Amino acid sequence: MLMPKRIKYRKMMRGRMKGRASRGAEVHFGDFGLQALEPGWMTARQLEAARRAAVRGMRRRGKIWIRVFPDKPVTKKPAETRMGNGKGNVEFWVAVIRPGRIIFELGGGLPEDIAREALRLAQYKLALKTKIITRHGYTGGEE
Repeated sequence: MLMPKRIKYRKMMRGRMKGRASRGAEVHFGDFGLQALEPGWMTARQLEAARRAAVRGMRRRGKIWIRVFPDKPVTKKPAETRMGNGKGNVEFWVAVIRPGRIIFELGGGLPEDIAREALRLAQYKLALKTKIITRHGYTGGEE
């Protein structure tokens, strides 16, 4: 599971997800990408499940890049606990996703139909609306 090795502060506030992604909004490494259409949190478990689905859909060909990292700790208080007594313990890690952010990229000489199918399988594992996009200037059939 993805999580930071070390962090400066153990617990973090929830924050806001205003606006569009200013960085990480273009396909740079591969030829195809999965772009978020709505804001939200993506857990490390969701990311790993989507990555596994995409790798299986690629049938061990090509290369995959994960463009987001779950570096935000989310805390929860135990069930049936009275109010007060401080903030709960860290339960899981999330990546903050804004609209326009590229989540995954596929490439490495992968045929377009297989890449689209692999990203479609990954879409099912995510809790956000996403769309499949191609790199700017991509022309198919360069294998």
